[in-house]
Amino acid sequence: MKQVLSLIVLLITININAQKVDIPKSYSNLRYEDGKLQFHDDIKNIWLDEVVKTPKYSYSKFLSEPIGTETGVRFDFKDTSFTGTIYYGLMKFDKIKFPQPVFFKKNAKIKKGKAKINIIKRLSGKYDFLNWNETGKLTLGYRIVEDDGKIIHDGRVNLKGKGPFKVDITLLEGPFITLQKDNRVSIYFKTNEEAICSVEVENKIYKDERPTTDHLIHIIGLEPYSEYNYTVRYGDWKETYSFKTARQKGSRKPFIWAYASDSRAGSGGGERNIYGTNAYIVKKMMTLARARNAEFFQFTGDEINGYNISPDKQNLEYSNFKHAIEYFARFSPVNVAMGNHEVIMRSFPKWISMDRFPFDKCSAEKVFADNFVNPLNGPESEDGAYYDPSNGSIDFPSYKENAYFYTYGNMAMIVLNSNYWYAPSSKINEHSGNLHGYVMDNQLNWLKETIAKFEKDSDIDHIFVTLHTPAFPNGGHSKDDMWYGGDNSQRAYVEGKPVKKGIIERRDEILDILINQSKKCVMMLNGDEHNYNRMIIDDTMDMYPDNWDKPKLKISRPFTQITNGAAGAPYYSQEVLPWSDHVKTFSTLNALMLFKIEGKKVYLEVVNPDTFELIEKVCIK
Repeated sequence: MKQVLSLIVLLITININAQKVDIPKSYSNLRYEDGKLQFHDDIKNIWLDEVVKTPKYSYSKFLSEPIGTETGVRFDFKDTSFTGTIYYGLMKFDKIKFPQPVFFKKNAKIKKGKAKINIIKRLSGKYDFLNWNETGKLTLGYRIVEDDGKIIHDGRVNLKGKGPFKVDITLLEGPFITLQKDNRVSIYFKTNEEAICSVEVENKIYKDERPTTDHLIHIIGLEPYSEYNYTVRYGDWKETYSFKTARQKGSRKPFIWAYASDSRAGSGGGERNIYGTNAYIVKKMMTLARARNAEFFQFTGDEINGYNISPDKQNLEYSNFKHAIEYFARFSPVNVAMGNHEVIMRSFPKWISMDRFPFDKCSAEKVFADNFVNPLNGPESEDGAYYDPSNGSIDFPSYKENAYFYTYGNMAMIVLNSNYWYAPSSKINEHSGNLHGYVMDNQLNWLKETIAKFEKDSDIDHIFVTLHTPAFPNGGHSKDDMWYGGDNSQRAYVEGKPVKKGIIERRDEILDILINQSKKCVMMLNGDEHNYNRMIIDDTMDMYPDNWDKPKLKISRPFTQITNGAAGAPYYSQEVLPWSDHVKTFSTLNALMLFKIEGKKVYLEVVNPDTFELIEKVCIK
């Protein structure tokens, strides 16, 4: 069976592009004319047709399953214009914690979208370290590279036979540990065909309920803070790794966790850009975090280049990011959040763009949720807010799996989405959509309620809040984030009308909740700016434009904001801003943050994962 998941994604995308779908009532200036979606340019009084095009690279094309042949496998990318190279090699899993292909000295050329690999000729005899010629089973790892050297995708395929060869069920992504608690974890992975798969833990088998390509298997009844081996079984194949359950909620025993953001593709060639993500730095971070015994990793936004109009293309970029985190995520959770680069758009000429709809099928939020497994304890959506234009219809995307919280020991992490319903268009007031960095009303109310809940929870000593955009930019995003050069007129627009609060007013409402309404909130953790910077917010800080005519927030206690968007995206240097004298540390090096929680104390060590150079070491609390 071919890759059911990728075919379904492609068919849904084609179907959505080809047919008329209801326009959400939260949008304005949109209509259908002759079957085409159009946007009205009010300035020039013209209608602009939606930009619709097939991406050159996509999940369904480059995860095309190899086809077994008499002597090996062949690839057909269904694109005669595509030329390049496939590097390949055998993969061993038995007693290997971090299986990777050992690339053979020769490669296969892609000509007119096709390539062949002769396994019998190339990978037998002294090159057969799997003994496949006896067992009739092998895993082939491969890397698809364009003619100019750009790496498009790393894949693998399971084969049966000694010649001829037959493609068998293959694990395409994962396994990944997620939803970690003190008595359970969940394990998710993807296969190339529908099947009932299982996970074995301590001689107990946990199975899928039905055949699927997307597997989410819950392991229950475990002991707190205990390590377990687990074996994923799919068809006649298996892989064994390990995981550890979380410390019990309320435990004051020490633990370490990791943080970073912004791994979209960097410069320098090679693995610094495996189509959409800086896999080189991400792999370094994941390896270092595991070596330093981090219990989990929080990664807040801009995992990929994004800004796509095609969910199929977005899925390819997400797949490359997920391959890069495997060194850590097979053993411990990597909890991810959305940034501005996770957007999937409907676009029109003149840079007009907005979150893709229908929201429940192909929005940025839906595709993100389809690719990751996060808690489902966040708010529902912005439906029902005072600006909701209708009752009963879906006018906003879901917050499920993109705004959420989790606890570990005596700390709580609240994950926000500051690019919800994001409209990248620079002329946002001409239509509708949310602003980069703007937290809308229902999410704000949920934040307030969640903070209040943890303030009353005697098991929780430390609250961390993370969102992609900082309250106070320091290098690279002074013209947006929650500042916009001091322009408070910037805000979300619903049905063509501005919401009540501007970006700086909304920033102050968030800070009031975190600082003045909470004694436990330790800091705000951000990304977006491609550097590492730590600053202290207090009542001496200049935080308003010169012409500010609205109430000013009173800061009741010193509060830390840390921005770490240094996971591989192109760097930004420091800018001079009103609060620059409150910046304690600024670095353009790639930076992995390692927090150590020791009872009521919080320590931070920041390390360059490429060189292990110490950037700073500080006691936060």
